[in-house]
Amino acid sequence: MFFKNYRTIIFVGVIFAATLILLSYNLKYDSSTSFAKKIVLEAAAPVQKILKASIEGVGNAWMRYIHLVGLEADNRILKNKIAALQTELILYKEGYLEAQRLQKILSLQNDYHHSGIAARVIGREQAALSKTFWINKGSAHGLKSGMPVIVPPGLIGRLTDVSWHSSKVLLLIDENSNVDALIQRTRVQGIVRGAGSRGCMVRYVSKIQDVKEGDVVMTSGMSNIFPKGLLIGTVSQVDHKDVGLFLKIRVTPFVDFSTLEEVLILAADQKEVPSEKKTIK
Repeated sequence: MFFKNYRTIIFVGVIFAATLILLSYNLKYDSSTSFAKKIVLEAAAPVQKILKASIEGVGNAWMRYIHLVGLEADNRILKNKIAALQTELILYKEGYLEAQRLQKILSLQNDYHHSGIAARVIGREQAALSKTFWINKGSAHGLKSGMPVIVPPGLIGRLTDVSWHSSKVLLLIDENSNVDALIQRTRVQGIVRGAGSRGCMVRYVSKIQDVKEGDVVMTSGMSNIFPKGLLIGTVSQVDHKDVGLFLKIRVTPFVDFSTLEEVLILAADQKEVPSEKKTIK
């Protein structure tokens, strides 16, 4: 069993030992034409080839290992550079998107004769009935309670609590919110009240009035808080069968309140209107 298991090793060892013996004998009795020398050379040639191939194989493997280690280090450096560039690209993209949002918000000042103050949303309160958030501007920036807050494309609420450097915004969908409004198509007036996650409701519109799904609802300008013409939403449902004298009108706001990041507050003071616009012919 031992011979069967190690037959190859024993055979190579015997050949190697015989080669050494013959080589020693040849060195002692040197003869250029000796038969023993020829046998030694013939026997040593395969062994030398095997040894040379083994040494070259080990050397090549070591060189490949060194090369792979170098490539791994280079790949690690390149991955770090790519990650840094991707992070920088994300930051540039975020800055670009923020600039676009601010440009849209500031452009609203051209639509209304009020000076505007841009602010950033810094906190939210989204309870079952209460829908408010906080912004990073306050009385130190000229803000006062009651000022309307807008974003493209329209009204989102008004200021309620104002401190020196922050303010609370009561959203349209808060159940404590009430806004004088009208139906754009028929000029029918009512009160838009917040309904939480259900959006808004238009109250105090008689059942004899013409109100349809898809009608645009906007501020009527009847109060001293909201300028006339601020977009609120569209009528999504009209219930004529509800008990009572008034229609049950559901409104879907134009604004997605969950995605707000920057807003514009309309100050109470009006911009100077050019003289040619003041003249009514």
